[in-house]
Amino acid sequence: MEIDAISLFEPECGDREIELVCAVLQSTRWGDGPMLEGFEQAFAGWAGRKYAVAVGSGTLGTWIALRAMGIGPGDEVICTSHAWHQVAQAITLAGATPVFADINYWTGSLSPEKAALKITPKTRAILAGNTNGHPADWEPLRALADAHGLKLIEDSTEALGSRYKGRTVGSFGDVAVFDFSLPSALCTGEGGMLVTDDDELIHELRYLRQRRIADRNSVSVGSRVPLQAGMSELTAALGLAQLAELDERLALRKEAEGWYLAHMESFEGVKPPYISENVDEVNWMLYVVHLGKRFTLSARAQMIDDLKSSGVETAAYSHPLHQQYYYMNAGETIGRQRGLLRDTDRIGDRALALPLHTQLDETQVQYIVTTLKDTATNVGAGAAIYL
Repeated sequence: MEIDAISLFEPECGDREIELVCAVLQSTRWGDGPMLEGFEQAFAGWAGRKYAVAVGSGTLGTWIALRAMGIGPGDEVICTSHAWHQVAQAITLAGATPVFADINYWTGSLSPEKAALKITPKTRAILAGNTNGHPADWEPLRALADAHGLKLIEDSTEALGSRYKGRTVGSFGDVAVFDFSLPSALCTGEGGMLVTDDDELIHELRYLRQRRIADRNSVSVGSRVPLQAGMSELTAALGLAQLAELDERLALRKEAEGWYLAHMESFEGVKPPYISENVDEVNWMLYVVHLGKRFTLSARAQMIDDLKSSGVETAAYSHPLHQQYYYMNAGETIGRQRGLLRDTDRIGDRALALPLHTQLDETQVQYIVTTLKDTATNVGAGAAIYL
């Protein structure tokens, strides 16, 4: 059977995207115009929040949010080092100190109990993510933040449409951040969005995002230095078009997820993806499998190479921040050797991301699973893979 190379992620462009982008190109406003305003309003409505602020990326958005909250040098922010979109790096950019807490082994998201152990007098905020689309445990995280007077920042850069206790992701933080780069189901190439219900915070978020033409008449211009981290009309046009069809695209990705589940059933030792009891729905960013205990970091790397040679693009899901050179050499308060974040290390070494996008068909998914079985047997001597 011949099969074309299968990409890890693949954006979808239709007539609506072309129409809206062409409308911008034919207009006189390529920045700070009606497409941007329309995208912000539409996304705020979709997310169920009062306000939305379009930004250049999820990391830039988080940086802006931290600055708007007055968090900077001398402050600590509790977060995890386990993610695809490494939004926690924004803490470093803001001059604050990231304090890495361990994850819940099953969900991959920040453990409220382990986060509580990291709180000090310097702690100003908790940054928790909906890892690979699975919602964090927001009820105890909110209780923890409120009990200690901390800000709660929701990283939804890997999640669109997932639901926790009847509410959609993006509705739990004092501010929530989304990212629209690959492999997001809503893909604009680059870009992101901040959402909030805070009537005061929204003004600071908008001011710090970028200096606009209208700001030149402001008496307070220059009182604070903004980032030039806005979103162009072209990007906003793509976002508006993608948002209009997002629910349909999420449904197609769900269909591909179902094919994975069906074909994985004959894979000895495989368990279905974990969904916690408080979660109503998960829209996975990628289809991630967790390799069994017999697999090592180098074995996963060999599997990625073997799959690539068979025409299937895969990737290590996470390169934990606490294991990266900058953070390991940033001092005892940041850098962590292996073993201190036990579950992060376990998952980080053995999480393998498989393709998940709307262009997949069942034949391709079957081929991915078959090829995965073969390489798992060759590399791991038949060791089980656990989802």
